[in-house]
Amino acid sequence: MIAFGHIIYYGSPFQTSLPFPSLFLEEGQTQVYDHHINYGQNQNRGVSLSTDGTFLYNESKQKWAFEIKDLICFNWEEGSSTLYCTLQVNASLDLLQYWFLHTLLPIYLTIEGKYDFIHAGSVEINNQAVLFIAPSFGGKSTLTNYFIQEGHSMISDDRVGISYKAENIYCTSSYPYHRPYRKMEDLGLEVKNFVTKEKKLHVIYVLESVDAKDDISFTRLQGIESFKVLQYNFDFTLPLNKARSFELIAKIAVKTPIYKLCIPWNLDRLNEVYAKICQHSTQGIYS
Repeated sequence: MIAFGHIIYYGSPFQTSLPFPSLFLEEGQTQVYDHHINYGQNQNRGVSLSTDGTFLYNESKQKWAFEIKDLICFNWEEGSSTLYCTLQVNASLDLLQYWFLHTLLPIYLTIEGKYDFIHAGSVEINNQAVLFIAPSFGGKSTLTNYFIQEGHSMISDDRVGISYKAENIYCTSSYPYHRPYRKMEDLGLEVKNFVTKEKKLHVIYVLESVDAKDDISFTRLQGIESFKVLQYNFDFTLPLNKARSFELIAKIAVKTPIYKLCIPWNLDRLNEVYAKICQHSTQGIYS
């Protein structure tokens, strides 16, 4: 068996001798708790979060469970770095890998208070973290992929861990896979050029598709407009982290330049969009 040593996911080191990315998961028992949040359908599967305590706090030794119906149930205890899983009738190693990295770890790190998460793609430009926010089918993955192909390091394909330390906003990378295509329950393609250290957040671009022949333009968002954009794209806002995420959103809105970026709906102009973003992010964000 191959020894992989230390691996970094969402800024957290893990050590395992198991093939990526089974990590430290141990076989456990499915737990039934009194309090539930049902998220409805996620990628055509029923998912829910439950606890033996309250959703208002994460108290000492409080128990949590995140279940993907008929697939996997993850369990952990507050303050513990060990997670347990029970594989159900339709489980497979590929599906375990996907749900563990894509969804379970962000929920776990949110509840444990390490990060809050924003739904965004992120790459490095001149060694600085740049975020792309867009609705579904809004071009976020396509643009992130273009930057990766041009040699930029990826921070995240889909979710970025955000924290506030020493008066600065920091971005934390996710995992070294990128999905530039539409396929459910798929981690995507491995990315070799991947950031594993926290980066200060430099600028956020909110993508808006325009006609194929329209100009590429940047419009600064400020005040309540920037706050609303961030709030809409924050993931996993629970009662226990609602005040924390509200405060973090306010700090990002004040400290980070946020721009609406109008992108022509034309793949042949991606090279032009790429050049404009590189120029703007290094020269024009405070103009």
